[in-house]
Parts: sequence; structure tokens; C-alpha cells
Amino acid sequence: MELDFGSAAGASGSGASGDLAAGAEVIRKFWRTLPGSPGVYRMIDANGEVLYVGKARNLKNRVANYTRGVGHGGARTARMIAATATMEFVTTRTETEALLLEANLIKQLRPRYNVLLRDDKSFPYILLTRDHRAPQIVKHRGARTRPGDYYGPFANAGAVTRTLDALERAFLLRSCSDSYFENRTRPCLLFQIKRCSGPCTNEIPQQEYDALVEEARAFLSGRSTMVRERMARDMQAASDNLEFEKAARYRDRLAALSAIQSSQEVNPRSVEEADVFGLAEQAGQFCIQAFFFRNGQNWGNVAYFPRADRSTSPGEVLEAFIAQFYDDRPCPRLILTSIEPDERALLAEALSAKTGRAVELATPRRGEKRDLADHAARNAHEALSRRLAETASQQQLMEALAAAFGLPRPPRRIEVYDNSHIMGTNAVGGMIVAGVGGFAKTHYRTFNMRSEDLKPGDDYGMMKEMLRRRFARLMKEEPRQQIANRPEAAETPLPDDAFPHAGAPVDPDDDVEAQGDAAMPAWPDLVLVDGGRGQYEAAKQVFAELGVAGVALVAIAKGMDREAGRETFFMEGRPPFRLPPRDPALYFVQRLRDEAHRFAIGAHRTRRKKDLVRSPLDEIPGVGPARKRALLLHFGTAKAVAAASLDDLARTPGVNAATARTVYAFFHDGAG
Repeated sequence: MELDFGSAAGASGSGASGDLAAGAEVIRKFWRTLPGSPGVYRMIDANGEVLYVGKARNLKNRVANYTRGVGHGGARTARMIAATATMEFVTTRTETEALLLEANLIKQLRPRYNVLLRDDKSFPYILLTRDHRAPQIVKHRGARTRPGDYYGPFANAGAVTRTLDALERAFLLRSCSDSYFENRTRPCLLFQIKRCSGPCTNEIPQQEYDALVEEARAFLSGRSTMVRERMARDMQAASDNLEFEKAARYRDRLAALSAIQSSQEVNPRSVEEADVFGLAEQAGQFCIQAFFFRNGQNWGNVAYFPRADRSTSPGEVLEAFIAQFYDDRPCPRLILTSIEPDERALLAEALSAKTGRAVELATPRRGEKRDLADHAARNAHEALSRRLAETASQQQLMEALAAAFGLPRPPRRIEVYDNSHIMGTNAVGGMIVAGVGGFAKTHYRTFNMRSEDLKPGDDYGMMKEMLRRRFARLMKEEPRQQIANRPEAAETPLPDDAFPHAGAPVDPDDDVEAQGDAAMPAWPDLVLVDGGRGQYEAAKQVFAELGVAGVALVAIAKGMDREAGRETFFMEGRPPFRLPPRDPALYFVQRLRDEAHRFAIGAHRTRRKKDLVRSPLDEIPGVGPARKRALLLHFGTAKAVAAASLDDLARTPGVNAATARTVYAFFHDGAG
């Protein structure tokens, strides 16, 4: 893509006042010098934050729409223009290139006025490798750099795991790592339970293992009928030859293949490879349900809730969603939608250019394809209804929590802190976040305790370090006017914008969305710490040191015998208290605390596991993976490397004299 970067200089600060006429004048200054070519424009506020990214077939004509100052079709666009302080432009050769660039910039910059794809994590695939004499079949997520065949996407890790289990039983391919494979002297448990053919110890001839690999590739590539028929013939032939044990193995493999195909809820006969998107709209919110069909099989579905203004049309939402969805994912040959996205032809052309082959984007009217699109739309409607119901009940819990703790408004962001360690080792702190949309897992954070002054097992010190790091950074990156959110503040009149949306219906034209992670403010309204008075005093001390105000602080002490329902709460201005046993707010707090506990323990276990497999060789500067592997292959263990003489190290294949001296000096206090 050949790009010509337009100038972004010239105007600044004019839109910061929020005045529509001033913002339109800023845009007009740029419009006068714009070319009439395709491109992408960015509208930016006085703080340098990108407000909106848009594409245009003709930049001059498109930007002219923002210069009128009237008739913009909604408060959203008017607010966007009023906040614009400067603009940036990129010209492209074609409108197709502009569409692809727009999707890429939206995903990178996440402007508040664009339709945003949330929960944008990579999908898992099945990888059948090609870089080893005994190919391995594994679950894969991320960049596809390893040589092999990738099959997917699957909607979630559970779908991949179930399919892999069945594929191992059906084709007896190994799933172990290459290093594990190379060091086996006898077959592992998977061979004993008939989920691997044992190529590591030559339990199966290489030629026969290669045949199993080709059968697996054929099955995963859509030739499942051929594979099943061949396997059925082999089973019958073994039975006719009275080789009943061999026939039983074929029978079990056929049963595994049947399990794979029968587990798919919808297996279309006329669609071999396609992604199907169904859209639902309700109460100004959108849900898009994506189904993945590969090799005539349904490989799962996942629901997305894109952030979009209520005034955005469903077709525009779907167009923006699909463009962002395939920005960094492989695209199938066929995409089916329940409604027609805006600029369908342009979108199909852009996806075809990106993938290097024809991509069909269709909204079917009849037949099996229409049934698939309708099925996706029904699932989207049901998912959105469930989400709205959960959000309503969550808002009620927030109101109950505000009443229980005497907060002036229901909190929009709650942060809960806990730490985990064993006798002070591998100490990790965890922060979980919850809001009106439930747990906001993209906002979770872990804190590896690294203070040199911290004594092992000092829970109070860990809490201080965690909160100090969190709020010092928050005050630096997101400074704000502190607003008292303590019980006594309830009697003090607060400015109207102190707690936007709290306890009140959401304005349809408001910038901030009511549900989901995207609506989550940077600052918490309520901080919960797991512990008693000691943890509360430690947290209170950190808040006082940093000057943190406007954040309610509550500590949760477990009841006698750690009995749930008898928790004691500590907070400013109140003696220690308990909540009634059947209070919904108490159950909600217990859920929050348990989630923080689960998250902190999980982070601790992950760190402990890494330490268990860490080798002393990892700490030697200048010794990379290749030389470390050479040393281990030559000496067997890191302990043997540490005990080796300098001459022995220098004779190691793949290790030069300088590296040998470095390794020897590391284990012998700098000698050598």
C-alpha cells in the first residue's frame, strides 16, 4: 500500500472549548487544502486523543460534511465536531486500501466515537506440524510461524480440546513436545491408553505413522467421508482375516471420528467453509454472533458486543465489525450475514485484496444458507437478552452495595485486591475489577512483589506495595479532580458530572457506554481489600501518602472459622460492622472477594510453576537457547554443567571458548 501522509499541523486547541462552531472552523482550515483522493482521516481533541477514524472515497467531499456546523444528524456527531482540535490525514490509492487502513487504525487507537470490536483475542487453531519426522498435533494460538497445517478457527479452547482428544483416539498422533519426544526411552501413558501410536520409541514403523498423519490431514481438510470409508474397509478386512484385535482398534478409531462429527450442533451440507454473522439490536445495544464452519463442520460460535452509538445503523455496525474482525485473522472464502452490511461490495473487495483470493460476502435470501444466517441471528438475540438482564441485576447489586457502605452513588468501577504466597516465596498481588457489566477481566492486573525492603510473608507490606504502585501510576497517567466518596460526603452537594450515569438512566446520546469494559472509568469509586484492620490501615496509609481522595476504602475480614456470611467490614467513619446474612450486597461482596482470591492464587501458581522449571543456565548472560540446548545435550543436566571443568565446557559441540569461560565463571564466582 503506497501512502501519502498529509500534514497535521495548523490548528490546535480550538475544539477544546466544546463549541460546535469552533470545531467546525478547525475542520474547515484543513478542508481547504485537502485533495479529492481516497484516504483516511482522524479527528483529534486538544489532549491528543483520537476521537474518530473515518475513510472516504473523496477526502475533500467527506470532510466538507463536518464544516457546516448544523444538520449533523445527532448529538454524537455534534459533540465529536465540537471536541475536534486538530486532524490528521492519510491518502491512499484506492478506497479499498482506505477501508483496510481504517480498520487497522480503529483497532490500534480505539477512538471513542467509532464502532469498536471488544474482546478481540486470537482464536485457537489445531496445528499439524511439518518440522519433525514424527509430526505433532497440538492446540495453537497466536502468530502462525511454525511450519505446518493450521485448521480453524475454533470458537474457544474447549472446542479445540474436545476435538484434539477425539483426533488422538482416531489417528493416534503424538501431542508431546519435541524435547519430550527426543528423551523418551519407553512409551508414555498416552500409548498405553491408545491415544498415541508411540513413534518416540519406534512402536510404530515410520511409514505407518506417516500414513496416519496423511489420514488426519485428509480428515481435517474436509475429506472425512473418504477417510471413514477407508477405515471401515480396513476394519472389515481385519475381521475377515480373524484379526479381531486389529479390527477393534479400527472400530474405536471410527467411533472417535463419529464423536467429532456428532458433537457439531449444525453441520450444513451445502457449506464447506464459511463464517456466519448474525446481528441483533435491542435497547440501543448490539450483539453479533459468529459461527465458524470448516470442512462441513461447525467449529463453534462466539458472541460479540461491539461498542457503538445508539444512532449507528445495524448495517454500519456490521460493516465496521467485519472489517476489524479480519484485520489480523485469515478470512474464509465465504462470509454469510443475517443483514446486509453497508458498502458490502467494497468490503468484499477489500477482504479479497487482503487475502489474495476471491472472498464472497453474501446475505442469503433462501435455502440452507439463509437458515444458517437466521440461526446466528437468533443466537445473537438470545445472547443480547441475557446480557441486558444480567446488566439490570448487576445495576441493582451496585445500588445495594452503595446503600450497604453508605456511598453517595452506586459505584461504576470496583477494584478488589488480594495477595498470594507460600511462606513469602513467589509473592504475587492481584487486582480484579468489576462494574455494571460484571467482571471486567481485561482490566485485571497482577503485581510481582519486588521491593527489597519487603520481608517474606509480610502481608501488610505486600498490600502497601501493590496499592502504592497502582495509585501512583494512576495519578500520573490519569490525573483527576478528587471527589470525596466517603460516607460524610453524602451530605455535601456534588457537581452534576461527579458520577456520570450513576444511579440514573443512560442518555441515549451520551459518549460513555453503560455496559462493558469500554465504559469502565480509569479511577475506582470503591476499593475492597481482602483482610482485617491491619490491611485496612495499610491501605489507608498508602492513600494518605499519595493524596488519594474520592475513593471509598473497605476491608473485608473473614468471619470466625473463616465462615462465609460472618465477614466483618472496616471503613472510615464507622465502627467494624457486618451485613445481614441474607443481604444481596453481602453475597455480591463474597463473589468479588472469591474472584480476587482465585485470580491471585492463579497468578501465584503460574509464577511458582515457572520457578520450578527454571534452569540456572537461564541466568547466564550471553547464553542463548541454542547454546543452552547444546550444553544440556552434552552434559545431561544443569548440575553437571555447573560441575564441569573449563576444558570440558570448551569441548562441547556448538560452544566456543568465550562462552565456555562465561559459563565457568558464572558457576565458579568469576574464575576462569
